[in-house]
Amino acid sequence: MAIWLAHMKTTVDIADQLFEGARRLAAREGTTLRALIEEGLRAVLLSRRAAPKGFVLRDASFAGDGVAPGVRLDDWTQVRTLIYEDRGG
Repeated sequence: MAIWLAHMKTTVDIADQLFEGARRLAAREGTTLRALIEEGLRAVLLSRRAAPKGFVLRDASFAGDGVAPGVRLDDWTQVRTLIYEDRGG
C-alpha cells in the first residue's frame, strides 16, 4: 500500500538571526533547512499534544459525619469563634 504525502509551498518570515542559525545547523548536520523546519514543527506539535490537560486536585477528604452538631455554616460569627478559640481571637 503506497502512502502519498502532499506538500504545500508557503512563505514564512523568519528573523534573520534565527534563519542564519537554522541554515548553519542544517549544513552542519547535513540536512536541508526544510527538513530542519519540519522537524521543529513536529516536535512542537507533539509536545503540545502530550502536555497535561490540567490540574486535578486530589481527594483530601477524611472520614466523618460532616460539621459538628450545632454548628451552622451560615453563621459566620459562630464559625469564626470556633476557628479562633484558644488562639487569642
